[in-house]
Amino acid sequence: MTPIGIVRLLLVEDSPSDAKLVLHSLRRAGWTVESRRVEDAAAMRAALVEGGWDAIISDWSLPQFSGAAALALLRELDLDIPFFIVSGTLGEDVAVEAMRSGARDYVLKDRLARLAPALERELHEAQTRAARRKAEAALRSTEEQLRQAQKMEAIGGLAAGIAHDFNNLLSIIICSGDLLRDELAAGDPLRENVDDIRTAGARAADLTRQLLAFSRQQLLEPRHIDLGKAVSDIERMLRRLIGEDIELTVAPGGTASTVFVDPSQVEQVIMNLAVNARDAMPDGGKLTIETADVSLDESYAAAHVGVAPGPYVLLAVTDSGTGMDKATQARIFEPFFTTKERGKGTGLGLATVFGIVRQSGGSIWVYSELGQGTTFKIYFPRSSQTGASPSAAPLSAGGLRGTEAVLLVEDEEGLRKITRNILRRAGYKVLEAQNGGEALMICEQHPGAIDLMLTDVVMPRMSGPQLSERLSRLRPGLRTMYMSGYADRSVVEHGFLETGRAFLQKPFTPERLLRKLREVLDADPHQT
Repeated sequence: MTPIGIVRLLLVEDSPSDAKLVLHSLRRAGWTVESRRVEDAAAMRAALVEGGWDAIISDWSLPQFSGAAALALLRELDLDIPFFIVSGTLGEDVAVEAMRSGARDYVLKDRLARLAPALERELHEAQTRAARRKAEAALRSTEEQLRQAQKMEAIGGLAAGIAHDFNNLLSIIICSGDLLRDELAAGDPLRENVDDIRTAGARAADLTRQLLAFSRQQLLEPRHIDLGKAVSDIERMLRRLIGEDIELTVAPGGTASTVFVDPSQVEQVIMNLAVNARDAMPDGGKLTIETADVSLDESYAAAHVGVAPGPYVLLAVTDSGTGMDKATQARIFEPFFTTKERGKGTGLGLATVFGIVRQSGGSIWVYSELGQGTTFKIYFPRSSQTGASPSAAPLSAGGLRGTEAVLLVEDEEGLRKITRNILRRAGYKVLEAQNGGEALMICEQHPGAIDLMLTDVVMPRMSGPQLSERLSRLRPGLRTMYMSGYADRSVVEHGFLETGRAFLQKPFTPERLLRKLREVLDADPHQT
C-alpha cells in the first residue's frame, strides 16, 4: 500500500494491547506512525507541553483519567490538535457530549477501519486552519505596521512644525545672545548670564535637530561610504562610550559595502544605539555591531511595510541586556517616549535614529524579548558606486565682513530684524522683504546691483526656490543662499541640495551666517 505520510500520535489509553490495535489499523491503512502512550493528566500535560503532536486518540474511560478530562486539558492549554475518541462502548449521549467538548470524531474499537479516513480528513482540515491562522496573523501584522507608520507620519508632521517655529525663535535668541556678549566687557558680570542664555539656546537647538531627524525633514549631506569601514572607524570612540564592563565586538562585512548616506548622521545612529545598549546592561554584558551585504526578497518586503525588495547593507546592533516587551517595542521610536527615570533621558534618541534611517532610504526593525536582549537591524540600500565620495573643500580663512548688497527675504519679523542687524554690522548693504511679492517689487525698482539674495525656503504663497526662479529672469546671475528651520517635503525628497544650492540651517549663529555668506559670495559664480 502507498504510504499516506508520517503522523505523530499521543495515545491516552491504559491498555497497551488496545493501543497496539489502534496503531496496527493505521499502519495497515498506509500511515507511518510515531506514538507515545499516557494514562493520566500529569503525563498528558507533560507530553502536550513538549509539543509536536499531530493528533490525540483517547479512550473515554480510564482508571485514573477520562476522555472528558483530556479534552478539558486540551482546551486549558489552548491547543488546536485533532482529538478522537476510540472506545469499546460509547452511548449516543456520551458521543454528543464528546463532540460538543471539542472531539473531532469518535470510533468504536470494533470498527477501527473508520479511524484512518477520519484521521486523514481532520489532519487536512487542521492544516487548512493553521494556514488560515498564519495568513490572518500576517495580515494583522501588516495592518499594525501600517497603523504604526501612519502614526509616526502624523507625529513627524507635528514635530516638524514645532521644530520650524522653534528654530526661528532660537535663531533670534542665539544671535541676540552673541551680539549682546560682544558688547559686554570681558569682566562684566552680565556675561555669565548671557552665556547661560547661549548655552540653553544651543541645547534647545539640539532638541529641534533631533525632532527634524525624526520627521525626516532635515537636509542631509549624503556621500558614498563603506559602511563597514565607518563602523570600524568609530570603534575606539564606542569603547570609551560604553565602558569597560561591556564586551564590544565589531564585525564589519568582508566586502566593501557602499551606501549613499550622510556619514555624520550614520555615526549618530550607531552612537545612539550603543548608548541605549549600554543603559540596558547596567551590570555589564555584550554588545555586537556588524555589517553585511544582504538581499531582501519579495516575501520579506510583503511582511515589512515600506520595504522594497533588492540589495541592501545590513547594520545590526545586538546587546545582551534587559530586553523589551511588545508594548514597549511598539512605542520606542515615538519622540519623547522613554523608559528611563525622569530627567535621565529626552526620549529622542531612537526617534532620531528612526528619522535618519528612513530619510536615508533605509528601514529599521527591532527584535527583543524580556531578559533576552535586543537587536536592531537597519537596512540601507546598497550603492552601485564603490569608494568614498570626496569631502567638501574647507572654507576660506578670509574675513567675514563685506560691502555687497544683500536682499534679505524672511517672513518672521523678529528673525528678519536680527539678521539685518548682523549683516549691517558686518558692512553689508541690506534690502528687506517679508515675502516673495515684496522681493520681486524691490528687484524691479532698486536701481543698483544686488549681489545675493538670502531667503527662507518655506514662506507663505511663494517659496524661496519659486522666488529664485522668478528672479533669475529679472536679474540673471543673482546668487541665492537659502535658510530654513526645516525643509518642506518637496525640498527634502527632490534633491534640493544635490544641485549645489547654498543652504544655512536654522538656528544659526552670527559667525555661521557670515561665514556661509562669504563662502557663497567668494565662490566661482558658475558653481553657485
